[in-house]
Amino acid sequence: MTTELSHWIDGRHVPGTSGHFADIFNPATGEVQAKAPLATKDELDAAVQSAAKAQPGWAATNPQRRARVLMEFVRLLNRDMDKLAEALSKEHGKTFADAKGDVQRGLEVVEFCIGAPHLLKGEYSDGAGPGIDIYSMRQPLGVVAGITPFNFPAMIPMWKFAPALACGNAFVLKPSERDPSVPLMLAELLKEAGLPDGVLQVVNGDKEVVDAILDNEVIQAVGFVGSTPIAAYIYERGCANGKRVQCFGGAKNHMIIMPDADLDQAADALVGAGYGAAGERCMAISVAVPVGEKTADALIEKLKPRVEKLNVGPWSDEGADYGPVITEAAREKIKGLVESGVEAGADLVVDGRSMAAPQGYEDGFWVGPHLFDNVTPDMEIYKQEIFGPVLSTVRAKSYDEAMTLAMDNEYGNGIAIFTRDGDAARDFANRINVGMVGVNVPIPVPLAYHTFGGWKKSAFGDLNQHGPDAFKFYTRTKTVTARWPSGIKEGGEFNFKAMD
Repeated sequence: MTTELSHWIDGRHVPGTSGHFADIFNPATGEVQAKAPLATKDELDAAVQSAAKAQPGWAATNPQRRARVLMEFVRLLNRDMDKLAEALSKEHGKTFADAKGDVQRGLEVVEFCIGAPHLLKGEYSDGAGPGIDIYSMRQPLGVVAGITPFNFPAMIPMWKFAPALACGNAFVLKPSERDPSVPLMLAELLKEAGLPDGVLQVVNGDKEVVDAILDNEVIQAVGFVGSTPIAAYIYERGCANGKRVQCFGGAKNHMIIMPDADLDQAADALVGAGYGAAGERCMAISVAVPVGEKTADALIEKLKPRVEKLNVGPWSDEGADYGPVITEAAREKIKGLVESGVEAGADLVVDGRSMAAPQGYEDGFWVGPHLFDNVTPDMEIYKQEIFGPVLSTVRAKSYDEAMTLAMDNEYGNGIAIFTRDGDAARDFANRINVGMVGVNVPIPVPLAYHTFGGWKKSAFGDLNQHGPDAFKFYTRTKTVTARWPSGIKEGGEFNFKAMD
């Protein structure tokens, strides 16, 4: 039986009225398990107006009390961790352990946001002039919105709404229509934690709702994570409408393996970073860059058996290393890029095209693990973000050639270097034009109290996600110059008096 989902408006589930729905698949079986209503512009606008009514009362709640709601939300997330992970796995296809990690990394940002009272403090200058004090306040923007992707349906919504709510904003979330159940469950938990009705609205939809968010005059800021073309579109249209916008796009993350690296450690790291979550991560390593032919040959020799042993299965299989990809269309795109790599002359060291589907799940969206060697930068398999379990090896003759390869790439999300040489690592971290760098760390996602963000075509906007940047993004600064004169007044002054 197919479940019909809803929107979340004013603290309750509200059916859609458009009559249009998006199919939600179980990627492991290929079956439609639910339908998400696709809202109209009018439905979105009504949700925004309701949020605008709720926001002033929430903003007037002192930051410590707002933080207590988030504190209770963390407790509830821990209580329902398995329930959330199971729902996430069934809609996304991630393994159960990976789904729990999705929830956990979002939870950690919520924990950081509990420190909102400290992060919202302004500055104060006493005695800046005769009887004059100057101070600043960080105040909420009002109603803000987030447009989040399918690949992290728990983590990224929490990265967006947790700091926004901590700052006193109301938040309108447009989750991916491919797996919206967990965002709706998070809204339920926030209500249980004490969030006032209307402060968080969840509106399901497609491009019509995205455009309605970008054009709505009440919404003051928009955060987005997804592909680079859509990130650029949202950034341009949102900014043209006077909004504060931060957008995070695609990636082509490299790992440079130096001749002195521990190759067993590097191979293990590449397998986890390249194939985990079926490669459907913006921080996945999709390009291995061994320096020197000897390093490359040894690395491939270590990678091949590891990749061949990967276990692909449904979320309920505790031994599965990764699950299916999100849709049939995603699978077909990956298969097409693999074929293009073969036709272009790359060596397909591990061929996952013939992988048999797990028994009982023959109609799922399965993609076997692929390992390419001798890929060159002119190949489509190198130039495009694959978003699948495919690792390409591009051989470099020298450290400088490897650096140049990564620096010339149009994306700049994440990168890693594996080496025992501290000087090389330090030089690499200083020179590379990529936003997040790992030294012997394959997926350099910063912890919640630092900020997450790429460079070049991986990011649009000046401020990153979570960490201190999030509190800057979701507030604006008001500066007050105050004078409290005392004694007998001598009348008006018409010149700006110099500070003594």
